[in-house]
Amino acid sequence: MAVCFTAALVLPAAELRYPPASLRPSDLSAFRPLRLAPLRPLAARSQRLTLLPQRRVLPRIQAKKETFSSFDELLEKCDMPVLVDFYATWCGPCQFMVPVLEEVSEKMKDKIQVVKIDTEKYTTIANRYKIEALPTFIIFKDGKPFDRFEGAMPANQLIQRIEDALKVKK
Repeated sequence: MAVCFTAALVLPAAELRYPPASLRPSDLSAFRPLRLAPLRPLAARSQRLTLLPQRRVLPRIQAKKETFSSFDELLEKCDMPVLVDFYATWCGPCQFMVPVLEEVSEKMKDKIQVVKIDTEKYTTIANRYKIEALPTFIIFKDGKPFDRFEGAMPANQLIQRIEDALKVKK
């Protein structure tokens, strides 16, 4: 968000000294500069500045990074279902989901593995699974897509969604 503030100075007409209507170049040296009225504090404006919302700083979360030669290898070698979060760094709802996914990963570590894929870096994977909205979540089981849903949601709702999908489609 960019905020631009401009200050306007209102001068009484008596303080301004206008050059005569018939100004000649030789008269410019005699022209005196404008006298400015002293600046008055703008109490109302300074109060408005404090009412602006403060920028929320999200803590950095250390993710466990594992390297696989391919996404398919990751899906095949995992012995439990995998929740894949397709996201982009510029996506607001995706950024909202960072702490939510951390919480889900912690609470469901024995049931599901959480993986994040940046759609800007891995466009071929995003295209293969037809990712058109962000964030998009796909649950993979036995290397194949099992369930799919889109949009940001709170942690308890995401956990419920995952548990329902795993119970129904066993």
